[in-house]
Amino acid sequence: MQLDVTRPEQIRKATSDIKRRYGKLDILVNNAGTSIDGESGQNSTETITSKALRKTFDVNFFGLVELTQKLLPLIKKSAAGRIVNVASILGSMAIHSSQGGMSYKPFAYDASKTGVNVFTIHLAAALSETNVKVNSAHPGWVKTDMGGLGAPLSTEIGARTAVRLATVGADGPTGKFFHGDDELPW
Repeated sequence: MQLDVTRPEQIRKATSDIKRRYGKLDILVNNAGTSIDGESGQNSTETITSKALRKTFDVNFFGLVELTQKLLPLIKKSAAGRIVNVASILGSMAIHSSQGGMSYKPFAYDASKTGVNVFTIHLAAALSETNVKVNSAHPGWVKTDMGGLGAPLSTEIGARTAVRLATVGADGPTGKFFHGDDELPW
């Protein structure tokens, strides 16, 4: 199901449709993401406008959180609910702050994806006594409208981590960040 996470009426409709048609939700893959033009490729912490920062967070973080919260009662009804938040390695504070860390630092995007990772940790902890698993996935640099034609990965390859996390067993991880089979640092 595709929807615009910045439109509360679409979130309400999706929630209502899923509840009416299925009564529960087994898997939620939160794959919302945007990077505002003029921000890419620059460390724009000094120049990013509040409008661009808010727009990025509305899509990448606030919409994702709102959608998840609305769908959570349906996910809890699943025998094995799975939530996969598509984040980015650009949201890893450990990698950014390490010596030789990333030189590519689009501030609003990075900060919003760091927020997604923090949400993942907190939601996994809140659901630790349930059969719901919550993880973050870094898909890699994927050929999408946002990733561009220069990206080395197809959408099929980029989706592999999310698919793996969406189908983990009862003994699988929760509250973790992955790319493929590799756990990434927060």
